Amino acid sequence: MLVRLIIGLAMTAAALGLASRRLLFLYRVGRLGQPVDPERTKDVGSRAWAVLTEVLAQRKLLKWTVAGAAHAAVFWGFLILGATILEGYGALFQRDFHIPLIGTDTWLGFLEDLFIVAVLAGIATFAVLRIRQSPSRAGRSSRFSGSHLGAAWLVLFMIFNVMWTLLLYRGAQINTGYFPYRHGAFASEIAAKILHPLGHSANDVLETVGILGSLGVVLGFLVLVVNSKHLHIFLAPFNIALSRRPRALGALLPVYSDGKEVDFEDPGEDDKIGRGAIEDFTWKGLLDFSTCTECGRCQSQCPAWNTGKPLSPKLLIMGLRDHALAKAPYLLADSDDARAALPEAVRAEGERPLVGPVADGGVIDPDVLWSCVTCGACVEQCPVDIEHVDHIVDMRRYQVMIESEFPHEAQGMLRNLERKGDPWGRGNKARLEWTQGLPFEVRVFGENGEEALPGDVEYLFWVGCAGSLDDNAKKTSRSVAELLHEAGVEFMILGSGETCTGDAARRLGQELLFQELAKQNVETLNEVGARKIVVTCAHCFNTLSNEYPQFGGDYEVVHHTELLAKLVAEGKLRPVNDVNLAVTYHDPCYLGRHNRVFSPPRDILGSVPGVRLTEMPRNKERSFCCGAGGARMWMEETIGTRINETRTDEALGTEPDLVTAACPYCIVMLTDGVATRKQEGKAPENVRVADVSEVLLRSIQKPGPKAVAAAAEPAAGAEPTPTPGAEPAAESQPAADLEAE
Repeated sequence: MLVRLIIGLAMTAAALGLASRRLLFLYRVGRLGQPVDPERTKDVGSRAWAVLTEVLAQRKLLKWTVAGAAHAAVFWGFLILGATILEGYGALFQRDFHIPLIGTDTWLGFLEDLFIVAVLAGIATFAVLRIRQSPSRAGRSSRFSGSHLGAAWLVLFMIFNVMWTLLLYRGAQINTGYFPYRHGAFASEIAAKILHPLGHSANDVLETVGILGSLGVVLGFLVLVVNSKHLHIFLAPFNIALSRRPRALGALLPVYSDGKEVDFEDPGEDDKIGRGAIEDFTWKGLLDFSTCTECGRCQSQCPAWNTGKPLSPKLLIMGLRDHALAKAPYLLADSDDARAALPEAVRAEGERPLVGPVADGGVIDPDVLWSCVTCGACVEQCPVDIEHVDHIVDMRRYQVMIESEFPHEAQGMLRNLERKGDPWGRGNKARLEWTQGLPFEVRVFGENGEEALPGDVEYLFWVGCAGSLDDNAKKTSRSVAELLHEAGVEFMILGSGETCTGDAARRLGQELLFQELAKQNVETLNEVGARKIVVTCAHCFNTLSNEYPQFGGDYEVVHHTELLAKLVAEGKLRPVNDVNLAVTYHDPCYLGRHNRVFSPPRDILGSVPGVRLTEMPRNKERSFCCGAGGARMWMEETIGTRINETRTDEALGTEPDLVTAACPYCIVMLTDGVATRKQEGKAPENVRVADVSEVLLRSIQKPGPKAVAAAAEPAAGAEPTPTPGAEPAAESQPAADLEAE
């Protein structure tokens, strides 16, 4: 007893000493980061609930059924088997030790053994998954590509060692007569039967070997965890508790420096704009990097990575983490002399640029940074709530506003926003062109001298740049206007009073320009007394509803699909004409994943007679991006395959007559993708792309004599267009467009 007590305590002291030293180093590294914004510590109730559901209940992990169930088994196993560690340490001091009150109850012995088996099953499942999805087999498509595979296998081996040594100890303890449970510990009883023929003396020795082996492996596992990516075991609850609630999607955070929002009208001399060095990140950012599990769920869903681009959200976070740890001694050195005494490799790490070509020593290559479409798939899938998009945009902010380094194609877009208030540079005078030819007059604010929205106006229709100026999106604007008019909903538009919401500027990293546009629009909307706003663009919808409150713009913002679905449900719009179309629907990232609007577009399509809706394999939360977000709409896509063509192929795989979406950016990208596939002979000529509102309008309007033919065939020599191809009444401009095209 004395020998095993001394050995057990010595192992514990050594392991705790090594672990404590590492944890102190990590704490000092975390303190290098900037303070966090004050919202991180508010709303304690929802944060506690997040920890309960995401950590204890494993909510996000269980969405991946097999891997999630295996992880849950191992996670819950370690929680339950914490009792065996307590029993093991007690047995160092008292051979027949048991936990007070419950330590001899049959249910506890059974539960412990049940989870020993469950953990073994879990690690066996992990082993199979890692072999089947090994990068050596699956290459880039493996979600484990780039992960530290050796460490992962070592951890599985260590967990296996914990389990078998535990069974060895418990089985031998049964045979020596010191086991606290008479019945229920079924796996331990099986081990005891196997060990029983060895005799009492051998079991005495095996009991000691088992207990010391089990505790030793657990202690070794502790040291391994704090020195590897498995540190997430301890950090995940904190990272989830301090994450953005309800999720790090929708609105981007303002620019913070030293924990305070930067005032761009009067910035402080020491304000840091964006992240230009690893120490510019907040301590929560550094916590994000250290919490990464390298599971690759983000990577498997990333549209950039899946189309051959260098961006992997996982590898980006890993790169930032590794750089932070390698640069930490340089940053922690308290003098120039101390830095000069550091190893050359550490000094070189301290001088690496955060963003720059990898060949020149950069931590994050520019091609990685600018490949992001800010779709949020990485954030959606991350089981530990890492905020990838926020970190990417913060690095972009520094590159754009401090270094003036960004893709040259975006310069024209920014220049047009500055000078004309829209990305195309058309100017405000062109914002009413979409109303021409409508069979009714669209009310425009200010044309009759209004100083505020009239009381009979229920909605301000925010048409947006695309809805006003892009030929594809104009069809959506006209369709929505006709549907609102048909339903008797009074609405008004701002016309030339609109300017771009600034979504593309903000996601590119040009925060100053975004704020100028946002403040101008908020001032306009507040002056006219806007209360309820309907919008067709998913990006405008997200900006108006989630980001304008940062500047005093609090409005009830609805997407047109939400409003139209409501009008159909209330009977104010009655789709009656059979359209006879095979349809698939693409979830826009900024409508679906960012804002959880999934049902209304599908409700609309489901209400239209003759619509046969087939979902794409990736839909709703896992929808694949069209490739236009994150200002990528305005940048060339020169690396890998085009994201919009990949998504188009998924859509065409459902064999549709019509590909629908609910965002003008998506309509443009999918229309281009379908046109490309038609030119290659890979898509039927009758396939069209359209907004769901156009399908609804076609079902409500009285069909013209050529409606059926227009649905199936374009006019001779016509270009492919994003329309359902119906021909309504002759006086309707959208109907005329559909027939002509």
